[in-house]
Amino acid sequence: MSDRDRPQRLPGLAAAPAAGCLASGLALICAVVAALSAPGSAQANHAIAMHGEPALAPGFTAFRYVNPDAPKGGQLTQGVLGSFDSLNPFIVKGLPVPALQIRGPVIESLMARGYDEPFTLYGLIARSVETDPERSYVTFELDPRATFADGMPVTAADVIFSWQLLRDHGRPNYRTYYVKVTAAQALGERTVRFDLAGNVDRELPLILGLMPVLPKHAVDPDRFEETSLAPPLGSGPYVVAQVDAGRSVTLRRNPNYWGRDLPVNRGFWNFDTVRLDFYRDANSHFEAFKKGLYDVRSETDPSRWEANYDFPAVRDHRVIKEEIPYGLPKIMTALVFNTRRAVFGDVRVREAISLLFDFEWINRSFFFGRYRRTASFFEDSELSAHGRPADAAERALLAPFPGAVRADVLEGTWSPPVSDGSGRDREALRRALALFREAGYELTGTVLRHRGSGEPLGFELMVADRDQERLAIAFAQNLKRAGVDVRIRVVDAVQYEQRRNTFDFDMIQNRWDQSLSPGNEQAFYWGTAAADEPGSRNYMGLRSAAADAMIATLLDARGRGEFVTAVRALDRVLMSGIYVVPLYHLPAQWVARWSAIRHPAATSLSGYLPETWWREPEKGP
Repeated sequence: MSDRDRPQRLPGLAAAPAAGCLASGLALICAVVAALSAPGSAQANHAIAMHGEPALAPGFTAFRYVNPDAPKGGQLTQGVLGSFDSLNPFIVKGLPVPALQIRGPVIESLMARGYDEPFTLYGLIARSVETDPERSYVTFELDPRATFADGMPVTAADVIFSWQLLRDHGRPNYRTYYVKVTAAQALGERTVRFDLAGNVDRELPLILGLMPVLPKHAVDPDRFEETSLAPPLGSGPYVVAQVDAGRSVTLRRNPNYWGRDLPVNRGFWNFDTVRLDFYRDANSHFEAFKKGLYDVRSETDPSRWEANYDFPAVRDHRVIKEEIPYGLPKIMTALVFNTRRAVFGDVRVREAISLLFDFEWINRSFFFGRYRRTASFFEDSELSAHGRPADAAERALLAPFPGAVRADVLEGTWSPPVSDGSGRDREALRRALALFREAGYELTGTVLRHRGSGEPLGFELMVADRDQERLAIAFAQNLKRAGVDVRIRVVDAVQYEQRRNTFDFDMIQNRWDQSLSPGNEQAFYWGTAAADEPGSRNYMGLRSAAADAMIATLLDARGRGEFVTAVRALDRVLMSGIYVVPLYHLPAQWVARWSAIRHPAATSLSGYLPETWWREPEKGP
């Protein structure tokens, strides 16, 4: 009988003793053993960690990286580059408001992240969590105070409804995660149990802990996948108060928010209103900040950071520039080869193209030398394999997949090429042309052609804004020296998102943000099953048995050591395939803020958190 078909028991109730126990006169002992082995016998806890124990004990009052006495009030205005036509971030269709502006402020999860730990969750809607050592099930007990913004209580039925809705109608990542649940059951009005038996995935209890909880009474499943500007109903500290389609969204504090006094919320959600203003292009976005039209700006362009922040408000300290260190893997930004396209089917072609990206020249010419070259998909962290020879444990994991990892990557000696910084590096060109020849291409005149078909080597590089276009032009100029024809296509944000979601591109620029506890999302990024799933983030079309195996291994890891080993092995597989042209990263987070906006003295391991910031109250006369 499968776990789905097996009758479930309430926690703490033992099954009837087996006939063999009765026959041997050990009925009492067998009953005790059965009770101890029942799933419900595990202890309910205030928190759950992916590996090890939570850092904070029951009864903690606030996180380290907040100001628990931060004043409440005022408005935070945020400038967002882009547009939107939907307030539903959980589906593929449309161009939604960024998920972080809905998740948390409006729609809460069962549990909340601790941002000083790799992956630990603390009680929010669920005041306790229970699982067994095998993580074959997880049970959440809901806080009886938890209510949606309309006053209706959050119940186990809402949790199960949310799981089913997102599994059947949500974005592909939700479907990938939640289909692993074998059964869900309400054990009472405020207790819900998910059975996970049969999955080699120890992250699932935490994935479910982060599940957004939607109100069953206010969501129509049949219309859920349609784009909508109707304000979503959640249990969070804010409600959507005003929407100007494509231009702005205003969130207003819910005065009846049920969770304001929880330890996980102390020092958070300090503004009475949060307004999101959308800007169509990068220049108007920056100019609006200079005029004080929004309050906080995250900067990623060194040339702008160095040259364009010399305006009066900076000089008189009304705008403050800060470089904030953080402990997460640095962001992997890259030009992505769509290997679904025949032109990129040969790894030698991809490597040759990568050799022609002149980071040293671009960094000096465009970015004041402030960027650092990215090599690893988990750059600047213990998870990175770059510069580290594989140990015996890694080699054992990779042994069933000969050829999946290059020898230089296995030995830790591989790095992206370093040019002479001239923008016309002859050695890089020589090496690239040699690889092209191995792949069947010859330079005839000024055009690189396939020896067999005579077809020229060329592709389209799709970009979404002027900054991407500037980089694309510089890259295309170097490729032209090798006879490669790069056609640069600038499209608007809506078209870009649509084409990216359906993999309708040759090459795009993309970024992957990683945590110190990568998990199920890695299958969404690199897994074979995601390669043909519209809306997934496997933009390169990667199909690798080795990558799939490393993802499965990291999900099943019991300790931090074996987990790190599996992630490094995955990193080696990704680096070896040359699926991207890795670009660059900043060593810290660059933030500019108008001085009335303040933040805590301490920064979390994950970096700065706008939800912990506040507006300094105006002083009276």
